[in-house]
Amino acid sequence: MSKFFISSDLIKDDKVFIDGENANHIINALRCKIGEKIEVSSGDGYDYVCKIEEISKNIVVAKIIDFFSNESEPDIKITLYQGLPKSEKMELIIQKCVELGVDEIVPVVTDRVIVKLSGKEDKKITRWNKISEAAAKQSRRGKIPTVQPIISFNDAIKQASKNNLNIIPYEKEQKNGIKNIINTFKGKSIGVFIGPEGGFSEKEIEIAIKNDITPITLGKRILRTETAGFITTAILLYELEV
Repeated sequence: MSKFFISSDLIKDDKVFIDGENANHIINALRCKIGEKIEVSSGDGYDYVCKIEEISKNIVVAKIIDFFSNESEPDIKITLYQGLPKSEKMELIIQKCVELGVDEIVPVVTDRVIVKLSGKEDKKITRWNKISEAAAKQSRRGKIPTVQPIISFNDAIKQASKNNLNIIPYEKEQKNGIKNIINTFKGKSIGVFIGPEGGFSEKEIEIAIKNDITPITLGKRILRTETAGFITTAILLYELEV
């Protein structure tokens, strides 16, 4: 059964009114017929099983026949602050981190970022959010994690102050592992800082430490930027048992 995310204002009483790209996908790609079932989520913590009642050129109307609590969202909110990588690596990072359970992704410009966006930031963000949506559908998430606008490292540091815990994998850290940190963690939100291909500069690590962002080790091997984010997320969720 195909899943679609819609805004809450499109759910009225026992009906859902699906328009835009979702309606186009139902009508032209899936070629759904009246009477077929689809699954809908508005990010309110519930999934709705619906039966299609009407199909017009631009809208699909379906009746809610069942609903249940979505159990796929972790209790801990993980925000990934990702140093911008080259080429299509960001797309892979978004896809896999959304599948694993990241709550939000923030692209960050750091000292060693070499990618040039040349005024294409808005197009990139739009595409990245579509990739997040597709990954959320595939993994049956209860929400679509947002890919935020690109910000500077200093702004990311400020933004991360809202989290209960922030960590930064760093190749020179030898002792502090995720398990050590999580053993005493009692909060509800974690920020994960991942550097670009060249990693973080010494200056950035110093700034991070001064702002209570804890350096951690991911083991004896150096991971690529496109690997480090979802490995860190996977370990966190495993250790937290969520």
